Amino acid sequence: MVDLTRRVLEHAGYQARFRGLPSARLYAALKDGTIDLWPGAPGKPELQADTLEGRETLAQISLNLYYRADTPTPKVPESLRKRGVIVIGGYNYWPQVNRMLSDPKLEIRLHRTSNHASALEMLKHRRADYLLDYAVPINQAVQRLAMPELQHVELQKLAVRFIVSRHADGSRTIIDALDRAYAELVAAGEDVSLPE
Repeated sequence: MVDLTRRVLEHAGYQARFRGLPSARLYAALKDGTIDLWPGAPGKPELQADTLEGRETLAQISLNLYYRADTPTPKVPESLRKRGVIVIGGYNYWPQVNRMLSDPKLEIRLHRTSNHASALEMLKHRRADYLLDYAVPINQAVQRLAMPELQHVELQKLAVRFIVSRHADGSRTIIDALDRAYAELVAAGEDVSLPE
């Protein structure tokens, strides 16, 4: 995503400095204007008043529930009742997923870890029954660790678009320029897909 964002920004005539932030800090920075741009999921209610969303969909990202080969395919949310679910610290999920994870009737035990590789190791070593994570980083971690592909159930498919802070100078001009630059790259036959 960083490489794609850099290519689109350069095509639009912009340069950027990238920073990695946990979701809560990123959202606060978009709201106060200390971050100008985020390639992320549109429709976040907490950002609507302070951001503009691009029209072009850069990618579709799947949020999946992963499980071991010796585990039956889960029925969500019933199969999660009184089970352990691994989540990545600092990640923010959509309201319906957050409601499910915190539903007192389900009694889900959350196990937090700081990265995708440790989450995979936790699942492998049976520290929890399921892993909630996004497809692209998990696929990359599986390849790095030379693990077999994991079975999963897709919970959501999320669009990724450019999101610009309304506090950035010329925010409307920026979002329009990025949408136009992305469309031009696609029209020119450039490969703008994310790696699996």
